[in-house]
Amino acid sequence: MAAKLIMIVEDSQTDMRIAESICSENGYETVAVTEGDKVLSTALEKKPDLILLDVILPNKNGFQVCRQLKSNPETQGINIVIVSSKDQASDKFWGKKQGADDYITKPYTEGELLAAIEKNI
Repeated sequence: MAAKLIMIVEDSQTDMRIAESICSENGYETVAVTEGDKVLSTALEKKPDLILLDVILPNKNGFQVCRQLKSNPETQGINIVIVSSKDQASDKFWGKKQGADDYITKPYTEGELLAAIEKNI
């Protein structure tokens, strides 16, 4: 069976490396995107099984990206886990309102990230 593909949308190199490492160590393939305005075209091209989406991004924030993905018929079925340092209840509420399937906050443990991935992939 082919490995599941996870798109990691993150502008911080450190956070990107951590997420990529956890994913690859657990048998997932990854594709990295660092700018909000590149997410939709990459998702259409690569067809990921799951998107880990930061909120604070250059060009377009994660909430806008989430809304864009969920309103496109070709990408609306892809589950999105928002991964953000924005940890207020209002942030989580807003993320879910934009169509996110799950929301975890940074810093996260490997177990927290894996649980979110396994629940949503």
